Amino acid sequence: SLHWVNDLPRAFREIHQVLKPDGVFIGAVFGGDTLYELRCSLQLAELEREGGFSPHISPFTAVSDLGHLLSRAGFNTLTVDTDEIQVNYPGLFEVMEDLQGKYLLCMGESNCSWNRKPLLHRETMLAAAAIYREMYGNSSGSVPATFQIYYMIGWKFHESQAKPAQRGSATVSFGDLGKIHGLLSKGKK
Repeated sequence: SLHWVNDLPRAFREIHQVLKPDGVFIGAVFGGDTLYELRCSLQLAELEREGGFSPHISPFTAVSDLGHLLSRAGFNTLTVDTDEIQVNYPGLFEVMEDLQGKYLLCMGESNCSWNRKPLLHRETMLAAAAIYREMYGNSSGSVPATFQIYYMIGWKFHESQAKPAQRGSATVSFGDLGKIHGLLSKGKK
């Protein structure tokens, strides 16, 4: 549920604070281009039908910001990875129904933006469904919904953790790595 947190820097600082030394934080958050198809379709339809648009999809963190936020909170030995999952639905209305949690196994999501319009007109929704199908529809007649997931790992510092070697202390050059294959193949003969 980190995508619902309004103050990620503070949340990461608090997570860091409760970890014991050499403790690890492993997390995942929706981010970046999650539901971009739905966002774009709603914006285009609302712009055309109502002369402007309001945010109907919650804002998500960019992957480029996560490493910086974790580092600023005090984490080290950071890893941030991304995954993209695409789920196919019969249409826009089924995507929205699934997101809002009308059924037992749904996400239970809505929009956290305070400045959004509380409802969309029927004509706008129908136009958005047509735009969604036209711009992103699959040949099977279904429409995709993309979810980007950012996975993150960060450690709280402890004296026992491995430290990087001093800059310039290497005894082998990366250029020499190409010679290893030749040395290994000579040893096999």
